[in-house]
Amino acid sequence: MTPLTRRLFAGSAAISVAVAGAVIAPTAATAAPAPSSTAPIAAPYYTELDLTGDDQVTPDDLALLASAIGLASTSPDWAEVSDLDLDGDAKITASDLAALSERVIYDDGPFEIVEADVVSMQSAMNAGVITSVSLTQEYLDRIAAYDRAVKQEGGRPLNSIITTSTVALKAAAEADAIRAEQGMTSMLLGVPVALKDNYNTVDMPTTAGCGCWNENQTMSDASMVEGLRADGAVIVAKASMDEFAINLTSEWSAFQPAGAKSIVSSPYDTTRNAGGSSGGTGAAIAANLAGIGFGTDTGGSIRIPSTYNQLVGVRPTVGLASRDGIVPLALSQDTGGPMARSVLDAAVALDTVVGVDANDPVTQRQAGLVPDTYTSYLDTDALKGKRIGVLTTLVGSNAATGSLFAQAKADLTAQGATVVDVVLPEGWAAIVGEGSGSGPEFNHDLRNYIASYLNPAVSARSLLDISLSPNIVPGRATNPYGQRAAVTEEAYQAWAGPQGSHTLQLAKGKQIVTQMMNDQNLDAVIYPTANAYGTISTANTRLSPNTGLPAVTVPMGQTTEGTIGGVNMEFLGRDFSEGTLLGFAYAYEQATHKRTTPAAYGPLG
Repeated sequence: MTPLTRRLFAGSAAISVAVAGAVIAPTAATAAPAPSSTAPIAAPYYTELDLTGDDQVTPDDLALLASAIGLASTSPDWAEVSDLDLDGDAKITASDLAALSERVIYDDGPFEIVEADVVSMQSAMNAGVITSVSLTQEYLDRIAAYDRAVKQEGGRPLNSIITTSTVALKAAAEADAIRAEQGMTSMLLGVPVALKDNYNTVDMPTTAGCGCWNENQTMSDASMVEGLRADGAVIVAKASMDEFAINLTSEWSAFQPAGAKSIVSSPYDTTRNAGGSSGGTGAAIAANLAGIGFGTDTGGSIRIPSTYNQLVGVRPTVGLASRDGIVPLALSQDTGGPMARSVLDAAVALDTVVGVDANDPVTQRQAGLVPDTYTSYLDTDALKGKRIGVLTTLVGSNAATGSLFAQAKADLTAQGATVVDVVLPEGWAAIVGEGSGSGPEFNHDLRNYIASYLNPAVSARSLLDISLSPNIVPGRATNPYGQRAAVTEEAYQAWAGPQGSHTLQLAKGKQIVTQMMNDQNLDAVIYPTANAYGTISTANTRLSPNTGLPAVTVPMGQTTEGTIGGVNMEFLGRDFSEGTLLGFAYAYEQATHKRTTPAAYGPLG
């Protein structure tokens, strides 16, 4: 037995990617009995790729293949796994895993939607256990049953969804037809996705959480949404958000009476808010109301709701994914990204939305820096031999968070990483102390969106109009809307123009942090994203946006003292190092499995 074969078999015992059970959860489909070795049923299709010697493809075979994800034709062990490169791209990726899952013989047992990842969904659809139509309907049913209901005594509704699509089932049927004619054409074919309601969609209004924009039915999709639809994803719903992405509390007024608002609740504790501004996406994905979600992040708005709701959140490098067609807050720092229940799902989702877009010139920076697929980085050994820096000043004083982070560091070490404290460089205080662009930039950037996309039926056509509207979250008319409407073009240019103070500081911050990592030979730096249902400091959430560098946040556990809630660890790396960071997060996730499922939002009865 070769070293790689030993690693594969060891991995089959240890790995617990959702895929390893294919669609087989406690109440889900199970593999058929082993066929006769002399005349196996449906040979060779269901037998020729058997890896374990039992003349059939089963979840054990999927576990073996999952252990090889990340290997490529340049790997020393490639000859031993090259036959598993089922899509012929010279890499072992999640696409190969999904293709192998087509060879599993299923009975007609039910598919369990709770905590299902994209590969288990693809496995079930490939095998005919479910269809995209049935999957989409099940998510719509969960939204109807759970989103506005009080499920915890003394708690609140989730309020995580603003709009559900009236054409989602049609889109799902189209995905089923493509699968029948062409097979699985992408990892998101037929998978239901929820979008934060600042992404333009041609089939649902884009309100940015505000009742003053209820009529904003755009004529085009956001660029990232175009990518999702091109890969066959089903846009099932628009998730609620903090109105115009202003705050971290996710209060919104869309489609409510004048003067009324709702707040998004965490499904783990509905007396607590779900974070923001992408709180609706966070709550919905955590409660299994959609397969994958997307949010936006200016100063923490993907990562805060991810940690409050025990999700993996990706804030990409500014320039990796186009912001065109997304209602802006501050384009110096805005970026969209996935929020998912697993690192694998986040990597698959990120693959679909990257690309150069002439309508967002900053995306020109990514040319030649984007891999064919981020799933190629998902390796359980990704941390081995890596040097990870700890930003001790961002740990804070919360004892429960500190305890979880200490254990996380030990877990990284156990996975073969060298964990060291970072020596902070000169200029650090200016980097983390730089303010958000949401004040000086919002009026300028919103005007450009309004001119390009706002439906003519919307009467609130400026930030000043919005401040005067009765259909906004109460208390926001003067501050922030009125104050930000008064920001002049001159003030904007002094801040965010080519030689603006903010522009120069962000560029300097990127240079200093990158040089810090180079000088100290660091592959990434880590710190807690937040405390349980509370922030640590603005520095924790602003380090990534104030440098433009990417960050991936991943669950590191749930506190058991003080405020009870999830706490995430954040990996930050160099420009366009999303693949590396996802690999580190995957290795940590697979070794620890810290995400839990909110108990009140289990399978429908």
